Amino acid sequence: MDSSHIQFCLDKSKIDLNQILQLLQLGAFWAKSRSREKMEIAITNSNPVVTVWDNERIIGFARATSDGVYRAGIWDVVIHPDYRGWGLGRKLVETVLTHPDVNRVERVYLTTTNQQSFYERIGFEPNSSTTMVLYNHSPLESIYQQELKVKAEK
Repeated sequence: MDSSHIQFCLDKSKIDLNQILQLLQLGAFWAKSRSREKMEIAITNSNPVVTVWDNERIIGFARATSDGVYRAGIWDVVIHPDYRGWGLGRKLVETVLTHPDVNRVERVYLTTTNQQSFYERIGFEPNSSTTMVLYNHSPLESIYQQELKVKAEK
């Protein structure tokens, strides 16, 4: 495999959102229904955002969020199916992990459904103590409903 033309990029201004959405549609079952508007917000609020390019084509994507000290989370790691098995996924995750906003934090969290062994080879460990999730479908509506309930109980 000649991968000399493959480039990793941290510059968000170079992102082609249409290509990101196509890649997620093709290679990420968890992200097939994402909208352009919401992905744009997610990318804006993430750092780093790493894209992998084969010439002018985006073939990989990952992003992270971090407080810079204590915690970071890695999200949306995906490599185009035609490029899997080349070691690009590992390099993509390692690029995120070595970014200054991520490499100094105490813990880096990652959620995966089927790729535990892949991430374990990179150094991630299963963590059964942080398994809670809040499905916050309408945050403002929920807060308003809670306030009404409290007032009604008084």
